[in-house]
Amino acid sequence: MSAPLPPCSVLILAGGRGQRMGGRDKGLVPWHGEPLVAHVQRVVRPLSDDVVISCNRNHEAYRAYADQLVSDAEADFPGPLAGVIAGLAAARHDWVVVLACDAPRLDQALVTDLLRLAVEHDSPAMVRQGGFWQPMFSVLPRKVLPLLEQAWSTGERSLQKALLRTSVQGLECTETDSRLSNFNSPQWLEQ
Repeated sequence: MSAPLPPCSVLILAGGRGQRMGGRDKGLVPWHGEPLVAHVQRVVRPLSDDVVISCNRNHEAYRAYADQLVSDAEADFPGPLAGVIAGLAAARHDWVVVLACDAPRLDQALVTDLLRLAVEHDSPAMVRQGGFWQPMFSVLPRKVLPLLEQAWSTGERSLQKALLRTSVQGLECTETDSRLSNFNSPQWLEQ
């Protein structure tokens, strides 16, 4: 039997422009009668007493799904790395699950597998799908915050590139793993 997993915070990234959604706030776009973020929050709520949502608009709407809200330190939607830095700084636990707001098919098994991999190796863990890293499905120890801040200060804006500056464990998933489906366009929501 596996050792019990330590407590974790969950950071749901919902701070983007929603350009591929015509400027709509992706996390609040309805799918099966609820905002996308509600589906993600329902999966992770039993796993954490600290759900943090990184959002740069519609704070009141997101408040219903989070214990804490954070926003990017810089205006103009600088990208997911900024949201992760803000989320890690606010997280109450040493381990932080990082997820996109537009992945409503996520399940608890994926989250716990990522957390277990990260804890076993005491390092970040990220999904690898078809040979490609998927940083929107990752678990980070809060101790990587200075590394990410340093990457940011030198001009890095890619979360994936910043994380790959350290040792990262890969959780291999198949290319057809539907749990990793993220809804980047209105057409995907209709499928």
